[in-house]
Amino acid sequence: MPQTTDETLSVVFVSNGPGELATWVRPLAEQLHRRLLMRPRASSSLMSLRLVLVPCPNATGTEANAADRWHLFERITKAKDFWSLLLRPSHFGAWPDRGVVVFLGGDQFWSVLLSARLGYRHITYAEWVARWPRWNDRIAAMAPAVRDQLPRRFRSRCRVVGDLMADLSNHAREEAPLPSGEWVALLPGSKPAKLSVGVPFLLETADRLAAQRPGCRFLLPVAPTTTANDLVRYTDRSNPIAASYKTGVASIEEACFGVGLRRLVTLHGTEIHLQERPPAHGVLSQCKLALTTVGANTAELGSLAVPMIVLVPTQHLGVMQAWDGWLGLLARLPGLRRLIGLLLSAWRLRNHGLMAWPNISAGRMVVPERVGPITPEQIALEADSWLATPERLQGQREDLRGLRGQPGAVRALAEEVQGLLPLALSD
Repeated sequence: MPQTTDETLSVVFVSNGPGELATWVRPLAEQLHRRLLMRPRASSSLMSLRLVLVPCPNATGTEANAADRWHLFERITKAKDFWSLLLRPSHFGAWPDRGVVVFLGGDQFWSVLLSARLGYRHITYAEWVARWPRWNDRIAAMAPAVRDQLPRRFRSRCRVVGDLMADLSNHAREEAPLPSGEWVALLPGSKPAKLSVGVPFLLETADRLAAQRPGCRFLLPVAPTTTANDLVRYTDRSNPIAASYKTGVASIEEACFGVGLRRLVTLHGTEIHLQERPPAHGVLSQCKLALTTVGANTAELGSLAVPMIVLVPTQHLGVMQAWDGWLGLLARLPGLRRLIGLLLSAWRLRNHGLMAWPNISAGRMVVPERVGPITPEQIALEADSWLATPERLQGQREDLRGLRGQPGAVRALAEEVQGLLPLALSD
C-alpha cells in the first residue's frame, strides 16, 4: 500500500487529453469545489482534489501545465509519471487511506489499475461503453444505451447522468457578448498532427472568405495546450505542410478597443481574434458558423448549437495519425509509422462513415463533413453559401439543439462522486 497521511480523503480525477480536460474535468472540478470544502481552494480542509494524467497518443504533453493554471487541483501527476506512480505512489506525496478515483478520459483500464493500487473506490463516466463494470463501485452513463450493454448483475451500479457537454451552454451565457458582426470560428485542433494541417488550411480559408465577405470577422479559440506563438510556428518553414498554402502570419497585434482579444494578422491582412482564456464557450456560442477539424471540437460546438462545417483534408494523411486506441498506437511504431499510418487513416475514412460527434450521436448527417483532398477555396465558397442563407444556419442550429441532452449531467455526476465519500464528509 502507498504511504498514508493523517488527512482524511482524496478525490482523484483520471484523464488524458485537452478536450476531456476542458469539457469534463474542469466543470466537474468546479462543481465539487462548490459542493465540498476541498484543497487547494479550502486550504484547511482535510479533503484534497488531485488530477492524474494517463498515457495517451492524442495528448500534447502540456495538459498538466494547462490544468495547473486553473488552481483546482492540489497535486497534478503528469502522464509520463503514471507508471512510476503505480509502482511507488509515495514518491508523489502522501496519500490518504481513503479516496475515490473518477475516470474522465483515456483508457478506462488505467483508472482500474490506479484505484486498485491506492485501495480507493472507483467511478467511471462512460460515454459509450463501461468496459470494466466488475471493478467499478459506480458507473455514470452518458445515455441509457451504456447501461443496457452492461451484464444484468452490474446494472444496479449504473446511473444515467447524461452528457457532460450539455452543460456547456449554461456556462456560455455567463460571458460578455462579442461586438456585432458576422463572426466565424476557426478551430484547427489542439494536437500537433491536426494543428500542422489545420492552422495553414484555416488561415488561407479565412483570407479567401474575407475577400468574398468583407464584413466577416474571425475568432480562433487557442486550446489550453497551445499558444499564439505555436500558431505562428505552424505557418512557417518549420512546418513543411505550410508550403502547400498561400498564407502566413504577418504579426500578432495587441487587443483593439471594443473586442479585448489579441489579433493574429495574416500576410493578406485578415485579422483573426484570439480567445486565449479557455474555455471559449461564451464567445463560440455567438458565432454564426464554425470551421473545424474532426474531434472533440465537434462535440463542443454541437453542445453549444453552433453550426459547423467539419474538415478532414486527406491530402495530408501522412500526418493524420491522431486516432484513438491500439490501432493509433500501432500507427506510431518506428519504421512502420508512415505505411501503417496511411493505411489506418484511409481505412478509418472509408469505413467509419460518420466522423463528427453530432453525426455519430444522431446516426445521420446533421452537420456537413468535408472529407477528401479539399481546398481552402472550396471551403470558403461553401462557408459563404451558408452565411448567405441564414435559414439554413438556423435549421442546423435547431437540429443541434434537438440532439443536445438536458443540462444537469455535471451536477448528477458530482452527486455520484459525493455518494462514494464517507457520509460525514459528504454532508
